[in-house]
Amino acid sequence: MIKEELKKLLLSFKEEDFYKNVDLHIHSYESDGKLSPVDIVKQAKEKNLKYIAICDHNSIDAYLNTNILAEPIVIPAVEFDCFYKGTLMHIIGYGINIDDKHLRKNCAKTKAEKTFNIVRLFHLRHPKDVIKLIKNSGGIAVWAHPACCWAFSLEKIVRELIEFGLDGMEVYYPYNDLRGILKFYSSEYIKQLAEKYNLIKTGGTDSHGEKLLC
Repeated sequence: MIKEELKKLLLSFKEEDFYKNVDLHIHSYESDGKLSPVDIVKQAKEKNLKYIAICDHNSIDAYLNTNILAEPIVIPAVEFDCFYKGTLMHIIGYGINIDDKHLRKNCAKTKAEKTFNIVRLFHLRHPKDVIKLIKNSGGIAVWAHPACCWAFSLEKIVRELIEFGLDGMEVYYPYNDLRGILKFYSSEYIKQLAEKYNLIKTGGTDSHGEKLLC
């Protein structure tokens, strides 16, 4: 799927889709999830989901080690750990080319870099570099769960990320774990920012468990 086709698809999703049949934020056992990529696809089909994306931390091994990209419901993705002006953040790349040599070079080299928070903290990237990497590989860059990011001015950071090339924000995420509690901003505020700056609005469950949450 080329970038413009993916952008058109993402823009076509409505809010209710992310609570019913679209989950664009899932983790497999290739990072810190529990399900294999194949089992994720299997469960997604059983739930009649229209589209899913496995966004493992700093890794595209879910796609390199399987043939799940042959499934029409799968959108390739990766979630990179970033740090910017005192704020920890995650940037997801959707529709990335898994054969891009620069993307592969910048992915995690060990299981620990994909799994353990304390190890991942030593491999934080600048969002400008990550967004450039994603876009150069043909992908779309989206800020994951921004409501959970602490910042003096989230809007100022949004404007700066847009200057780096940010395409969208994760607006719809019905989390029922710690992220559902530790929110510094409301989902409605994030939605307003995305609409104000004409950003793509995405969503997902950030599922890590043995059952998909959507």
